[in-house]
Amino acid sequence: MRGLTLQEADAIVQGALAKARDLKCKPMTVAVIDAGGAAIVIKREDGSGALRPDIAFAKAWGPIGMGIGGRAMAKRAADTPTFWGSLNTISDGRIAPVAGGVLILREGKVVGSIGMSGDLPDNDEACCIAGAQSAGFETEVGEAALGKQ
Repeated sequence: MRGLTLQEADAIVQGALAKARDLKCKPMTVAVIDAGGAAIVIKREDGSGALRPDIAFAKAWGPIGMGIGGRAMAKRAADTPTFWGSLNTISDGRIAPVAGGVLILREGKVVGSIGMSGDLPDNDEACCIAGAQSAGFETEVGEAALGKQ
């Protein structure tokens, strides 16, 4: 199975930012990464804070690293904060266990992830889902990508 192309990643980003404008979100930053954790596209809207690219990347990188969506990571982090604090240290701060990081799937297989930062986590997540789905991909915010519900 092939990974995400630059063209596909850019289409995901455009769809996510369009959803952000529909929801009247604050200025957003979005990151799309491949299944190996490498950035493909990072875009920061005018007025989006200087830390937002790092946050969006961490929201995308965590799901790739752990194999679960940001919403599932947030629940696990609340249940086992010491473990998740250790993971953040191990990963050099590249994990943000919060809604707004979504796995991108093609034919049920993880091909990448999208993370967004700038508004409330639920809005960030909704924009991620809309962006990936607008480009023809499936999404996962929880644990189904690992065969769990």
